[in-house]
Amino acid sequence: MLFLAFCVNVRRDRRRFSNAVLLGLTFLTAFSALFLQVSKLPGWATVTVVVLTFASPAFGVLALGVLLVRNGLTMIRKEGLRPATMLSLLAGIAVFALIGLLVLVVVSESLVLGGIAGTLTVVAGYISFVFFCFLGYAFLYGRIKVRGDVGHVVMLGSGLVGGDRVPPLLASRLRKGQQIYERQLARGSRPPLLLVSGGKGTDEKVSEARAMADWLIAEGVPAEHVVLEEQSTTTEENLRFSRAIMEEHYAAYRCVIVTNNFHAFRAAMLARKTGVNGQVVGSPTAKYYWPSATIREFVAVFWEHRAVNLSICGLLTVFGTLGTLAAVLV
Repeated sequence: MLFLAFCVNVRRDRRRFSNAVLLGLTFLTAFSALFLQVSKLPGWATVTVVVLTFASPAFGVLALGVLLVRNGLTMIRKEGLRPATMLSLLAGIAVFALIGLLVLVVVSESLVLGGIAGTLTVVAGYISFVFFCFLGYAFLYGRIKVRGDVGHVVMLGSGLVGGDRVPPLLASRLRKGQQIYERQLARGSRPPLLLVSGGKGTDEKVSEARAMADWLIAEGVPAEHVVLEEQSTTTEENLRFSRAIMEEHYAAYRCVIVTNNFHAFRAAMLARKTGVNGQVVGSPTAKYYWPSATIREFVAVFWEHRAVNLSICGLLTVFGTLGTLAAVLV
């Protein structure tokens, strides 16, 4: 039933976050149903499956903590010490802090500490579930291919190097957009317009759109096929202002939006929010950059749905606190 709801939801609009949650619930219920059949196996097989079921997550969490810390140190070494580059390191430290707290509970046998640890574990479990829903569906969304003719290829901007040069991260987006443009030409379609979107930051000499346009023209794209949107300062503005330009060209436009792969699903959600008629595709990102960037995207999505997420976390905390009080009073 959940899988059917997932398919119907995807059919209606691929860009909904509810698709990710339904996908996660589908896998969770399917795994639970399979686990309930374990008792029908021979004794030795039942014990093996149960041990693997509970031991694998424990080792997985430990390995995840190590990988996050290592990635965080790599990010700081390559990108410098900034809040954005510390996300994977902080996530790894949080994993080890929770593990340490659980070990302390076992050693101290404190009911209060046990209640706090239990509550934190449940809240962390909920956040982890939402994260893996996001990660799994973002992976699936990234496999969607561009089909049919498109009138515009929108490329979202990012910060420039030295105030006027395109950095590797942005060049990856431009290269992907150019590939889509060339594939459309190879189909014999009318050449799509390459719409580069990005305003001028306070530390930049030119607008991101201008630098992006110059890069594309230097790569051989005809200047008349490049359109600039130079006012936006956020992804939402990128999409909103680009939509206005596309509607001026043709009210029934259809577009493809290009960003980096870690940003594709959230950009798709924003495209739905701003009423842009198009799908989002992702360009490759350096492997060391991907974990921290993905965590940043998840935090943004989690916060965008904060009314639901914070309410659930709050309820779990209240129930955990009440359970702890009951255990102490008894």
